[in-house]
Amino acid sequence: MMSGIRGKNTKPELIIRKALHAKGFRYQLHSKKLPGKPDLLFPKYKAAIFINGCFWHGHDCSLFKLPATRTGFWEEKISGNKTRDVIKTLELAKLGYRVLTVWECTTRNKKEIILNELIEIVAEWISGDTGSAVLDSRGLHVQR
Repeated sequence: MMSGIRGKNTKPELIIRKALHAKGFRYQLHSKKLPGKPDLLFPKYKAAIFINGCFWHGHDCSLFKLPATRTGFWEEKISGNKTRDVIKTLELAKLGYRVLTVWECTTRNKKEIILNELIEIVAEWISGDTGSAVLDSRGLHVQR
């Protein structure tokens, strides 16, 4: 089953990519030149976006539930992912990049009007001067 899980070109990533491209934004995909290989990189704006799966990155939402089997393994795996996320975000900040983390739950089972609002928030963040932030089903949260 695990072999079917993708790390790139996931459904949430494709939804956001296509909508931003339609709005005229141009980006690089999974840039190997930067820490963490951001899902979307906007060099013109010094902005990077990570689109995280709620399960794999341990998001506090209804999509995350720790498996009942091999719990120790999964706790360690998800904890490592969270730690790595923080480190890569800090490394990107040191290089002068703003980082937006978009959680899977923002795109899951949403109506088109809500997805359009989501894309507007992301587009404003990219072209604005807001610092690093997190976007989840509860809204945009600027990180300090």
